[in-house]
Amino acid sequence: MYKERVSRLPGAVVWVNRPGEGGAGRVLPDGCMDLLWHEGRLLVAGPDTRAYVTEGARGVWVGLRFHPGTAPAVLGVPAHELLDRRVELTDLWPPAVVRRLRGRVGAAADPAAALERIALERDVPADPLLKRLVEALDAGRPVGAVADELGLGARQLHRRSRDAFGYGPKTLARVLRMQRALSLARSGVPLAETAVRAGYADQPHLSREVRELAGLPVTGLLGG
Repeated sequence: MYKERVSRLPGAVVWVNRPGEGGAGRVLPDGCMDLLWHEGRLLVAGPDTRAYVTEGARGVWVGLRFHPGTAPAVLGVPAHELLDRRVELTDLWPPAVVRRLRGRVGAAADPAAALERIALERDVPADPLLKRLVEALDAGRPVGAVADELGLGARQLHRRSRDAFGYGPKTLARVLRMQRALSLARSGVPLAETAVRAGYADQPHLSREVRELAGLPVTGLLGG
């Protein structure tokens, strides 16, 4: 069973997942990074360019999902170094610090709240340019137009995007578009209309993109 709530960290989500006996799960690319707690371990999930299959890992998973582009400032590492990876927090922070934090989370009555406090203690002000970039791309604005609006050259925008999101703005736009489409489809919007409203050329274009990023057809993700 999966549950989430809005975090006190701007734009973030705190979540808890108690997998059932149904086997492997599938985490789709969403432009985000997560701080994770699982059976006494603190881990970081980097940004994904493809679906991550959990392979049926048992036990309770607790996570803090950062708003796109905000995790690197908190974690102290460029996002592209963690692209498509899950790593121990000790790979990023001093082991002594991580041991102390593991003790805090492990002793907490609410591990999710403890993870949230750790991030809040290390939080830094969000870069307003990155926030504008995410909002513009999530609204379906073309990458070139967004770069002009932000006053950035193509190379500069690509470099800043890799540091913040793990990949360039075109990949981020694809990921956000897929998430828009899935949200529409799950709300009952027919797939042909979903494709148009989400910014795809047509339904076959939607199907190709979703299969490439998620590893399953749209109908498979929707349970149809």
